[in-house]
Amino acid sequence: MEQLVTIELFGQPYTFKAEAGVSNAKEVANHLVEEVTRIEPQHSSKSSVNKLATLILAALNIANENIKLKKSYSDLLKDISKRSTNLIHLLDEAVNG
Repeated sequence: MEQLVTIELFGQPYTFKAEAGVSNAKEVANHLVEEVTRIEPQHSSKSSVNKLATLILAALNIANENIKLKKSYSDLLKDISKRSTNLIHLLDEAVNG
């Protein structure tokens, strides 16, 4: 079952359908609104060009945040793997002498 999510950007409501499995659709939409709200004061004019620029900057900031988190997660997994390998090696040495 699809769910409808409504957000407000630049004083206009936008409603979109989210897949049933996307339980955090409202959270994702709110993240966009927060980022746009943070960037919007930097563009004093209300022209459609500046609205588009604000949306693009917000999208780029969110994409950058996502890439940083992916890299951090990947680094964490590598560190866990390395530490696990070291622990297994130490345990093998302790057990086998």
